[in-house]
Amino acid sequence: MPHVLELGVTDLAATRFATSPLAETVTAVRRLADPNPVQVNRPWVNWARSQLARVPLRIPWLWPLAITGLPHYPEFLMPAPAGQRADFAAELATFRATSAEHVRASLRRVFGDGPWPRSATSLYAEPASSLALIAAELSECHQRLIAPHWDRIRSVLDADIAYRTGLLASGGARALFSDMHPDLHWSDGTLTLADAGPFEQVSLGPDGVVLMPSVFCWPDVSTSVATSTQTTLHYPARAAATVWHALPADAQPDGLAATEALLGIVRARLLDTLRSPASTTALARQLAVTPGAVSQHLAVLHGSGLLTRQRSGRTVLYQTSELGLALLAPGRRAER
Repeated sequence: MPHVLELGVTDLAATRFATSPLAETVTAVRRLADPNPVQVNRPWVNWARSQLARVPLRIPWLWPLAITGLPHYPEFLMPAPAGQRADFAAELATFRATSAEHVRASLRRVFGDGPWPRSATSLYAEPASSLALIAAELSECHQRLIAPHWDRIRSVLDADIAYRTGLLASGGARALFSDMHPDLHWSDGTLTLADAGPFEQVSLGPDGVVLMPSVFCWPDVSTSVATSTQTTLHYPARAAATVWHALPADAQPDGLAATEALLGIVRARLLDTLRSPASTTALARQLAVTPGAVSQHLAVLHGSGLLTRQRSGRTVLYQTSELGLALLAPGRRAER
């Protein structure tokens, strides 16, 4: 049955994009519970499980809330970010400030007549102190599981937002939502999410919807209408799979040695690294090359048609073009 959100002209005017390291952290924890993770995020799941096998991550408060075995989980775990590029510490402060009334209402909505996990009953009884404990676990999850990859994740999310704002500018809301996910459709002031469970008609407040691309939610799209802030819509970011090509366990692409001989080591490494979009600053940090040197190499590669570039706010994001991918390895095209 469809999930229908009333999204008229006023709501669309307030609708915005945002990236959320907190939401990615919670969604990543949920991915760890998947017995058969999807191919897109399987390299990360394998990496994370190997890390946790060496040094376990103890999250007795968070885990029963994020992994409920039910159709839903408490939506206050992922409040809508205040700006487009959220800071994790600021998001965690918003989470800790969730009102007791909202915490209890959300827990009743998720767990109903029970059974309730112990962390949920403690959270219901003492919201403030329990939220602080959960926030500490979220911080450790972020530092261990997300922070090592955040530059690449954020670049993919930023590139997705830049692409979709272009769609909105050129084709309007219908073009934006029809391209976002096969189950999403906007028409006549309503946004319909097909196959979202029981039919539900949702009337939004005056603040529209916060559209949040995600690497870890692939291939699903979901709405959260009862967060502690605004209504959010999580959808799969374009090229999500490219984030994980640089994991240490990945084998070197077959064509990289030949490309190094043709272009030189630094330019070949840049071409390979940019399967996932990145900025000059992020590339310099990742490859231990000065930003000035990176800029010179990027100019040559872009001028040769081996890279594309697009602006996201004040940042320019580069990515390997189809021609560049063909040069690296004809059989390994990145998802677009």
